[in-house]
Amino acid sequence: MFKAEKRTPPQKVLIASANPLFGRGLERLITRRWGDGHIQIRLASEMSETLSILTEWGPDLVIVDYDDRNINRAEFLSHFVAGEKPMQVMMVSLQASGAVVVYDRRTLTPAQAEDWLDLQWLSPQTAEMDHSMPKRSSNMKHFVIVGVLVVVLTLVVNAILTGIGILPVEAATQAAVIDRLFNLHFFFIAFLFSLIAVFLMYSVVVWRKKAGGPDEGANFSGSNRLEIAWTVFPLAAVLVVSYLGSVALADIQKEDPDALEVQVTAGQWFWSFEYPEFGITSSSLYLPVNRQVLLRMSSVDVIHSFWVPEFRVKQDVLPGENFVRELRFTPSMTGEFTVRCAELCGGAHAYMNSPVIVMEPTAFDQWLQDESGVTVSDPAARGLSVVKQTGCVACHTIDGSNSVGPTWQGLFGKEETLVDGSTVVVDETYLHTAIVNPNAQVPEGYPPNVMPQNYEQLLDEQDIADIIEYIKSIQ
Repeated sequence: MFKAEKRTPPQKVLIASANPLFGRGLERLITRRWGDGHIQIRLASEMSETLSILTEWGPDLVIVDYDDRNINRAEFLSHFVAGEKPMQVMMVSLQASGAVVVYDRRTLTPAQAEDWLDLQWLSPQTAEMDHSMPKRSSNMKHFVIVGVLVVVLTLVVNAILTGIGILPVEAATQAAVIDRLFNLHFFFIAFLFSLIAVFLMYSVVVWRKKAGGPDEGANFSGSNRLEIAWTVFPLAAVLVVSYLGSVALADIQKEDPDALEVQVTAGQWFWSFEYPEFGITSSSLYLPVNRQVLLRMSSVDVIHSFWVPEFRVKQDVLPGENFVRELRFTPSMTGEFTVRCAELCGGAHAYMNSPVIVMEPTAFDQWLQDESGVTVSDPAARGLSVVKQTGCVACHTIDGSNSVGPTWQGLFGKEETLVDGSTVVVDETYLHTAIVNPNAQVPEGYPPNVMPQNYEQLLDEQDIADIIEYIKSIQ
């Protein structure tokens, strides 16, 4: 009778695979299982080489990479069946989670053949149920557990991201449209984080190396289904987000014929806002609530970027008459906000801020009326208006504190030491030169090339005289 008996280890083992990881991995496993005292192992990567070794060397055990296209299984099995020497063949498929097909070629006596026929037989259906279904059931259980954990963690992380107040308040109608995209991105971030974290931690906990278990897991050469999935799904997500982004862009760019036009001038390091319809220029941006605003923006020096976080919109501001940029938005909340420069533009970039005041329509109309009727006869007051419009107050203080440039408090009449070691009295001539040619006489302790060099083009002589009168008044 055929009985379960301890097998003697093979003397010669042939491993047929073009995958070096497959071959070397099995070689280590065989050596670890039976030792390397009397076992000879050969590796073959081509079909011709495999058949040659099979014929000339006559191995006891042949392990074939079932997934390797370099090994013609039909030709190999035909050669195997035609042989007479006892031999065992294992066909291992890594793509099928290490499933093994075993062939055992041996010569039996009539009595042994009769005993062999008396062994318990399994139908193909029974074999599939006995061997495949438990494995599939086990795998499905793990996938269900992981899927539930991914969903739960995604919802938790998404709730945290949307609940901790990452984004500022919505103060424009465009903000609601853009925030919908932000929330979609937050969900994708939460899902991808959960997908990676759950699979990683679940694998570490459930499939960790256990006492008495194998030292190494099965080697996998790849999965076409997995590669197709991680190509198709990200591509679909990108296409969906691109479509939603184009819809949002079209929505926020809708034109209102009754929009309020404001001409914006950016420079190092100031913002100036002109209302051409009313002949008003201001260093602060005043806007009526619930009315669309059209900004026509240009720069007098380098690239700047207009950005009010609460409005969610941003637009680069470029130098040159032919590069006027437009930006539309509709304030939906009254209050005071801040326009920032979002493009690195020089030494005082961080201080290039201006107030944005959104008010009720009646209050805005009153502001227009007040500003339109103002006639300033005091040159110092006019100078204050000019320095606010040109951004001088971003670099010069009037309280004696240090800043990017010298303080204006007590500056007029002071004896100033220059970087070359000479001294000069701060009078009208010095101040005029410092404005139109700031690198000519640089005060000690301040670097050159910081103050913009184009104020001679931006300001007329009356503006410069008014600025000097304003500086003289600060004592």
